Amino acid sequence: QVQLVESGGGLVQAGGSLRLSCAASGRTFSTNAMGWFRQAPGKDREFVSTIDWSGGSTYYADSVKGRFTISRDNDKNTVHLQMNSLRPEDTAVYYCAVRQRRLGSVLENEYAYWGQGTQVTVSS
Repeated sequence: QVQLVESGGGLVQAGGSLRLSCAASGRTFSTNAMGWFRQAPGKDREFVSTIDWSGGSTYYADSVKGRFTISRDNDKNTVHLQMNSLRPEDTAVYYCAVRQRRLGSVLENEYAYWGQGTQVTVSS
């Protein structure tokens, strides 16, 4: 099994940047795709980004494309989400998740393990 712990959230002004990190446990980390999802108050959880098992393929929601960058370091069992040009609508709890396949997915129910989430608040 896999355990995940997110960090790096906080309060920033619109236009600012944050770098989220996700520390993963488990010896199978390097064969699993990873994803980032977020959930704003009163809204459903939504897809943000995913990265395949090797880090060679990434995919982003249209709402964050060009502003966010997902990356992973399999040697350190970590996944990151660099968030630039933040907007108030990016305010949400951000979750890291594991899909037990090599390729990623935009579907929430494809992910088996989830972190506790980290709060990102963007002020206008």
